[in-house]
Amino acid sequence: MNQGKIIKGIAGFYYVHVDSLGVYECKAKGIFRKQDIKTLVGDNVIIEGLDEDNRIGNITEILPRTSELIRPAAANVDQALVIFAITNPEPNFNLLDRFLVMMDYQNLPTVILFNKEDLADDSEKERVKNIYRDCGCTLLFASAAREQGLSEVREILMGKTTILAGPSGVGKSSLTNYLLQKSTMETGDVSRIGRGRHTTRHSEIFCMEKDSYICDSPGFTSLMLPDIEAGELRYYYPEFARYEGKCRFNGCVHVNEPDCSVKSAVEEGIICRERYDSYLCLYDELKRKVRF
Repeated sequence: MNQGKIIKGIAGFYYVHVDSLGVYECKAKGIFRKQDIKTLVGDNVIIEGLDEDNRIGNITEILPRTSELIRPAAANVDQALVIFAITNPEPNFNLLDRFLVMMDYQNLPTVILFNKEDLADDSEKERVKNIYRDCGCTLLFASAAREQGLSEVREILMGKTTILAGPSGVGKSSLTNYLLQKSTMETGDVSRIGRGRHTTRHSEIFCMEKDSYICDSPGFTSLMLPDIEAGELRYYYPEFARYEGKCRFNGCVHVNEPDCSVKSAVEEGIICRERYDSYLCLYDELKRKVRF
C-alpha cells in the first residue's frame, strides 16, 4: 500500500506519482463510480497491487480533499495563476474577468500574469495595470520566450500546488517548460487569425520541487459563469466593496439605480470604467440566464 498523487488521467487510466518510486499507471476501483465519486487530477490516493516490473497498480482509496475546482477540474489546489498575453493575441478582458469570478467563487487565491511583455510598450502595460489595480489579485508581467520576470513567478509558486489557466496561445506551455527546466509540454504558434492552437489537451500536474506543483490545463476560448444570482455578482468585484451600503437603496446592484456610489466612483475615475463595463456585461448575462 502506497500513497501518491494523480498527475494525469486519460481514458480511464490514472498516472500516480509516488515519492521515491516514480509513476504508476492505475485503474480506479469500480466502487468509486457506484458512489458517484469522480477521480480528479491532484487527488491524493492510496494504490495497491503494484506490479513493479510493468509499473501498474490499482487506486483503492481517494484521500480527503482540501479543495475541489469545477473548472478546470482538479483537486487539492492552493492557488490559480491566470495567464493572458498582454499582446499577440490581445487580451480578452471579458474572459479574464470570467476567470476571476470563477476562481473567487471557488475561494481560490488568484495571481494574474500578463505574458509577452517584451512585445508590449509601456502604455499597454500601464493600461492593464490601471484596469486591474484594485481587483484583489496579485499582478505580474513576464516574457516566457525571453525568460524575463520569471524568477518572481517561480517564487510565488513555491510550496504550493498552482493551477495554470487561461486561453490558448498565451504561452502557458512555454512557461511550464521554463518552470520545470525541461521541454515537458508541446508548444504551438498562434494562428494567423490570432487564436492559439490548443496544445494542452488534458490537465496534468508536474513537480517543480518538493511540495511545489503546477497543473497545466487545457486552454479556454470561453468560460461559463458560476451558478450565482445576478444580484450576487457585485460581491465578486473587490473594487465595489468599500461602497457597499453607501448607495441610496439597500441592496443596490449598481446598474440602473439613482444615487449609486459605485457609479459615481466610476464617473470620478476611482473605479476603472473597463472593469465596470465588464461587470455590466456579466450582470446582464446572469440576468438573462434561465434557471430551472
